[in-house]
Amino acid sequence: MQGAIISGTLNHMSEVSLQPGILDVAQPVDIEIEDMLKAGVHLGHAKSKNHPAMQPYIFGVRNTISLIDLTRTKEKLYEALDFVKNVVSRGGMVLLVGTRPAARKIILEIAEKTRMPYFVERWIGGTLTNFKVITKRVEYMETLEKEKISGDFEKYTKKERMKKEEEIVRLNKIFNGLRVLKRLPDAVFIVDINEDSTAVREARRMKIPIVALCDTNSNADLVNRPIPSNDDALPAVKYMVGRIGDAIEEGQREVVKSEEKKEEAGSIQKD
Repeated sequence: MQGAIISGTLNHMSEVSLQPGILDVAQPVDIEIEDMLKAGVHLGHAKSKNHPAMQPYIFGVRNTISLIDLTRTKEKLYEALDFVKNVVSRGGMVLLVGTRPAARKIILEIAEKTRMPYFVERWIGGTLTNFKVITKRVEYMETLEKEKISGDFEKYTKKERMKKEEEIVRLNKIFNGLRVLKRLPDAVFIVDINEDSTAVREARRMKIPIVALCDTNSNADLVNRPIPSNDDALPAVKYMVGRIGDAIEEGQREVVKSEEKKEEAGSIQKD
């Protein structure tokens, strides 16, 4: 089904390019847009589910399915990538949020590679708006882990040890991704703002910039840096999250370069 829609979309775009007065010259192939087409980034929801805020980003409708305008996607993607890179290059933290099955694995991979905080399980209310309480829960989890490693658990009964170990597992599932978050994040990246609407509300309340994928059924007006994109299909999510990961790594490289320059300047002054 997806392949048929992609093929139809490409044909439709070709038809448009041949209409007099629309494009008088052959357009060069845009590799990024071609890659996004292959990943299904342009495939939205049924027309009946369209959100008014996404209308400027919709190319058209084919077989009742709304098609996202990938030229607008590329434009908004680059704006988002620049923003993320700049946040990280200043030493900022980006909280990665993807609690739907299609997003969890890739969010975990990017978070592990970039050492950024993340959420892949159900969003915990108050994560941003009641950050001090959440921090204490993370500290409690780490205290239990240290006690287990040091052998302090041996002073408890077998039943008590089992309960504490179960508590560590439970807390790990919820808070493991927040270990590195010692302060509120400088930005939040969300894969699906409908699924993680609480995260959106909390970030907005705390005035934390939001970067997010916005499908045709999403309210892009809630997001500071919306990226028009399918947020359901694994290939589309993998492509977009991967690009965000690249921007984070680029920002981190700039931090390293800046520190190296400072060290060089310091050594020159000493000499």
